[in-house]
Amino acid sequence: MSVLDFLRQHVAPRQEQEEQTSASVRRIVAELEAMEPTEARYLAAFAYVLGRVANADLDISREETVAMEEIVSRLGGLSDEQAVLVVQIAKSQNRLLGGTENFLVTREFREIATAEQRAELLDCLFAVSAADESISSAEERQIRQIASELGFGHREFVEAMSRYSEHRAVLKSLDP
Repeated sequence: MSVLDFLRQHVAPRQEQEEQTSASVRRIVAELEAMEPTEARYLAAFAYVLGRVANADLDISREETVAMEEIVSRLGGLSDEQAVLVVQIAKSQNRLLGGTENFLVTREFREIATAEQRAELLDCLFAVSAADESISSAEERQIRQIASELGFGHREFVEAMSRYSEHRAVLKSLDP
């Protein structure tokens, strides 16, 4: 085996993988250095995707932020202060880089998460968007897009959404 063949087999794939890890996830992971790296990467991507939905209507409410902090704290076993930091970074990264990072981070989450963890994220997306008592059409569309990126079909999306029907703005507008 030539040196060039060795580099192609061992170095190039590692560089590709590192490049695929989004800048947003790396920034949040850096703040969680005390955690096991795989766990921190998972939590960073989870928080970022929550922020993606909260920012879908270009307004992250206080209620949505609190919901994100509670979810991240519970899932990550973080202190309140750590959860606040993770959520603030995720929100900032989403606002700054959302257009370019959204798909990359969601794809990364899909690759590292189990089916149960992806289903938990889908439910948490609805919980965050419903935290202010209204799931806007923009938030609903964003969740549908994320569900698709996570590998969920229409049936799974509708099942998850049905648990939050009373908060859907589109249905509230139909009430007399």
